[in-house]
Amino acid sequence: MTNAMIDALQDSQNEVSVTRDVAIVSLSALAESRDNETGAHILRTQEYVKALAIELSAHPKHGTLLSPGYIDLLYKSAPLHDIGKVGVPDSVLLKPGKLTDDEFDIMKSHPVIGAEALSIAEQQLGSSSFLRVAKEISLTHHEKWDGSGYPKGLSKEEIPLSGRLMALADVYDALISKRVYKPAFSHDKAKAIIVEGRGQHFDPEVVDAFLAVESRFIDIAKQYQDKEHEIAA
Repeated sequence: MTNAMIDALQDSQNEVSVTRDVAIVSLSALAESRDNETGAHILRTQEYVKALAIELSAHPKHGTLLSPGYIDLLYKSAPLHDIGKVGVPDSVLLKPGKLTDDEFDIMKSHPVIGAEALSIAEQQLGSSSFLRVAKEISLTHHEKWDGSGYPKGLSKEEIPLSGRLMALADVYDALISKRVYKPAFSHDKAKAIIVEGRGQHFDPEVVDAFLAVESRFIDIAKQYQDKEHEIAA
């Protein structure tokens, strides 16, 4: 009887976990559908984040934070990084040309929109490690190491590690993917841009981790290609 009760409890916990994961992917895909027809971006970026986190976990400076449990939280919450895009008008989000200053200000609101939506979920459901990490990633993945990012202009280690990891993953995938405003870049071109941004856009240690696992990035991009094969070879 005890074993049966334990099995039933485990089944219930697994069902809750699966339901959460399905909700995350569904909501994320809905947000990504605004400017990405396949939604493969969310699959690739969460894999990139995981690869970077695993590599950095061997670093004495980050080993304590980047436990297997925390890396799993990063992996599960990464798809929600752009959930705030649902609040950006199509005229801005899908504009093929360069945004005006006013339009860019509207675009820059999406991290805050996403974080506020996740805050509402916290108020209704209670705080959790997952929601805290998801909110952190949403709010800070467009911050830059040199303080020139948005929405708060945070710099260096003021930016949570989760946001620093997501920043590189997000930019890399945007570079190698076709967008309404640009063609897909090759891995080597994307790599060169990221290396150039070391210590400016990106945390130097995160860039070093990227260079250590770049073959994994290439494999992920191939495994989760857009249906239209828009990723550059």
